[in-house]
Amino acid sequence: MGLGLAVFYLWPVLQTFYFSFTEWGPFGGSTWIGLSNYSRLLHDDAVWLALRNTAVYTLLSLAGIPLAMIFAALLNQRGLRGRGVFRTLYYIPVVTMPAAVGLLWQYLYNGDYGLINQSLAVVGIDGPGWLTDPRVALIALAVVGIWSQFGYTMVIFMAGLQNIPRELAEAAALDGAGSIQHFVRITAPLLSPTTFFVSVISIVGSLQMFDLVYLMVPPSSPAADATRTVVSLFYETAFVKNAPGYGAAIAFVLLAVIATLTALQFRLQRRWVHYA
Repeated sequence: MGLGLAVFYLWPVLQTFYFSFTEWGPFGGSTWIGLSNYSRLLHDDAVWLALRNTAVYTLLSLAGIPLAMIFAALLNQRGLRGRGVFRTLYYIPVVTMPAAVGLLWQYLYNGDYGLINQSLAVVGIDGPGWLTDPRVALIALAVVGIWSQFGYTMVIFMAGLQNIPRELAEAAALDGAGSIQHFVRITAPLLSPTTFFVSVISIVGSLQMFDLVYLMVPPSSPAADATRTVVSLFYETAFVKNAPGYGAAIAFVLLAVIATLTALQFRLQRRWVHYA
């Protein structure tokens, strides 16, 4: 296991780190240029725009966490019929191929014949071009991201709910606590370890978002700049523009951002996560 970790994870990371200090020619071969790539990053408007888009997408995607917690609590109620059916329906998007998800939502978001705009037209609302309007394209992608991961997050919360003693719910009911009071004062605090875990993996996953942008927003779209994330910028730089050295520098900036935010989350969790 240690050898596999070193070969397939550590060595590629170290090699990419080395590449970030190099410049490559059109036919291969690299030249050591020191910190030039990182200096270029500081003055590259495309990098700052991609960082902003990634941050906005990440913040929007966090809205799926409280929604998943609420639905998990609803599905965890005693006597609920069809619980297994609901779990399956919510989990189907998780196991669906990203390409299928992208094609489905491309059709739904189509400004001319998409189901969403057709439904809005029935009530007299002229829907926007969801994937071509720079003002709404990133929000539209965030909705798809939340939808595609909602079932996974909900299942994790349902697992966390199994560790909450039923006696607490019964005692709260005897004291006259309603469903909302029980959720706010008992369920949510006791789910804080699960919420912390979900928030960490959600933020890391959102910061690495690429497939939805690649599948749903082509480079020729008017919303391409407004939806370009750090990973999609890395892809364009390293593989489309054939600048792997500069692309490697972009990748390591993202790695630094992820490591910093994750360390910050672990530090702050001492204040709000309760394991007892």
